[in-house]
Amino acid sequence: MGFKVHGSRFKVVVLGEGPALVLIPGLQGRWEYQRATVDALAASFRVITFSLEGSDLDSYAQQVATALDRAGVESAIVCGISFGGLIAARFASLYPARCRALVLASTPKPALTLRRRHQLYMKAPWILGPLFLVETPFRVRRELRAAMKPRERRRFSIAAVRTFLRAPVSIGKMAARARLVTSDAVAADCARITAPTLILTGEAHLDFVVPVDGAAEYERLIPHARRVVLASTGHLGSMTRPREFASLICDFVASVEKKRRDESSRAAERAMAGAGAEPRAR
Repeated sequence: MGFKVHGSRFKVVVLGEGPALVLIPGLQGRWEYQRATVDALAASFRVITFSLEGSDLDSYAQQVATALDRAGVESAIVCGISFGGLIAARFASLYPARCRALVLASTPKPALTLRRRHQLYMKAPWILGPLFLVETPFRVRRELRAAMKPRERRRFSIAAVRTFLRAPVSIGKMAARARLVTSDAVAADCARITAPTLILTGEAHLDFVVPVDGAAEYERLIPHARRVVLASTGHLGSMTRPREFASLICDFVASVEKKRRDESSRAAERAMAGAGAEPRAR
């Protein structure tokens, strides 16, 4: 399905059956790079995803709300990948009733300080941006070796090239999103989040994109957040190990729903006990 948002073509992709789950893509902004993740999650969830169209975190959060409206869904599990985690946190703080559970996957910590060369890329994206794209395969190769066998790595690399040709990224929009990464605004959002929250990262020594210590910051800032580590991968775990990534989210959602059922059952028992109590003599 597709529809117009602010004069641009906003296509919402819905796949699978089950509880609704919104998947928000990362800095590149295109959902196609998470296709393997979408397919893995669609085995257990009704996945709603899209490519990013916005200028700030508020407009991106509004895009999530609009996608839910167009999919006919009132509330959903919201999962943000990397930069998408910042959007997910903003959405959860602005629309608490629409966020049943929150997953922040490999999300940069609030007010992240970019590496010097990435700051240069951000200042002159059309000149230096291509260098960023060229360096990326070299920056993540250790992670790919840890996460995949040689044949799997070849298939992954070929699929990445094909996706890049079919869904080219905008260097200028990536630079604009990178500027939002350096803001500390999300820290204030975290204090307002009421949804059960999962902080999902790869292993610290394999994440060569953002420091994994940001996960500890989110654990501190978000009430009742829990953290889990996806083994044998780093920043790209949702892409390199999509089935394992989806399994961790399934386990988290199952535990959240079980807790809700238990709390509802206890509340019903208390209500019944109260209704059956003999009135006190005056």
